[in-house]
Amino acid sequence: MKRRTFLIGSLSGLSVLALSSCVPEAPTPTGTPTPTSTPAPSLVPQPAGMLRSSWSEDPFARGSYSFAAVSSTPQQREDLAEPILDRLFLAGEAVSADAPGTVQGARGSGQRAARALVDLAEPGEQIAVIGAGIAGLAAARQLADDGFTVMVIEARDRLGGRIETVANDSWPIPVELGPSFIVSASTNSLDEELTGLEVSHTEFLPVPEVRTPAGAVTEVSTVGTDAVTEALAWAAEQAQDTALAKALVATGSAELSMTDGDAGVSDADWLDYQLATATTLETGAPTDEMSSWYAPEPATTVADDTRIVLGGYSTLVDDVATDLEVLYSSVVTRIGYTETSVSLRLGTGESLTVDRAIVTVPLGVLQGDVIEFVPALPFAHRGAIAALGMGTLDKVWLRFDEPFWDTEAVLWTTVGDDTLDFRVWVNMMPLTNEPILVGFVSGEHALALAAVDDTAVTDAALRSLEPFAVLATATPAP
Repeated sequence: MKRRTFLIGSLSGLSVLALSSCVPEAPTPTGTPTPTSTPAPSLVPQPAGMLRSSWSEDPFARGSYSFAAVSSTPQQREDLAEPILDRLFLAGEAVSADAPGTVQGARGSGQRAARALVDLAEPGEQIAVIGAGIAGLAAARQLADDGFTVMVIEARDRLGGRIETVANDSWPIPVELGPSFIVSASTNSLDEELTGLEVSHTEFLPVPEVRTPAGAVTEVSTVGTDAVTEALAWAAEQAQDTALAKALVATGSAELSMTDGDAGVSDADWLDYQLATATTLETGAPTDEMSSWYAPEPATTVADDTRIVLGGYSTLVDDVATDLEVLYSSVVTRIGYTETSVSLRLGTGESLTVDRAIVTVPLGVLQGDVIEFVPALPFAHRGAIAALGMGTLDKVWLRFDEPFWDTEAVLWTTVGDDTLDFRVWVNMMPLTNEPILVGFVSGEHALALAAVDDTAVTDAALRSLEPFAVLATATPAP
């Protein structure tokens, strides 16, 4: 039985749906078999280099970015931004109501928290910022520029948080294990700022070349987008929020034909394609956890204001952090707060007291109860932390001695085999003249791969690339 048959069958069984409102400390993926190490596919050569992310396994991230889980609301992100006793402030991408899951959303939330703090603080106060990601550094930069004494406390031994650029002699270009793109470049200043920092970035048009398992190039059907659009419209009329998976069942997606059509692709395959290459990729969440009230609407037009960063996203982080005092490799384990001060305890046993603090650790860390708050956070804050979801999107970067592919398309996707883990690839060759491919994996597939070693991830990636090998049957579909 093909796994796509299992997919539709599992949707049919969702009349009783058990949902988890938070990401567990050590996620146990379901629905996707744990990959095993097997010989690399013969059509795709072994790479000369490989780097990968594993954000769900990272103790200082516990996921990639937040998503709207079932029964969560945008108001809960606003609730997280409310000052606590005018002493404690939360920031980060999960606190952004306008642009969650993005660099600009995280940065904006840090700046917002800093402004709220400045309105309440007296000159000369000492401020702690917990977390040296873009949210924390943006907050610290603004506070320092306003004349406050600021200390940034970071659990890692580097800046950036989930912005992670790897640059070494083995790779001809910087490798971005975190964000690579500037989304909605026309409506935020990142494009201009990176230009000012002389960071290379270029236009990225997300028009995919779609291939079947046999390597045939095919046109995208609207069946998948139509099914998700119909499910979201149905859900919007319901009295209660429900999972996207359940909404798909209610609107008949479980009954989509599994009979192969053009190029051996069925209607059920096209639904899976939409979920794997767009809906789940945007949220990092399985469809049975994703809110159907706030799930992303399928795109009807190609975004023309997306740019890809080629020269090192971390340059932005380094610039913001100039002259800031950062305490590295220091895990905050306890935050006590009163109406007059904030006390912090570090994993080393050290303690310090400041006048106010901004907490920018990721939502996944807050959900894991790694930090003890004394007293407990207000109910609205705790409710928001529990209700929102933490999704996972990971990347694998593969460097080859020479290309084994002959397409010049920048964006690759596959349809017709949902056992493939990496369904979306970026071909860096046209952008950098380097034979480098970047694969994306999200949701349950990402959680499963996070638990295995580099060899198994490489094997899964190479198998996913077989449709693009030169020897594949890459004839256009009729």
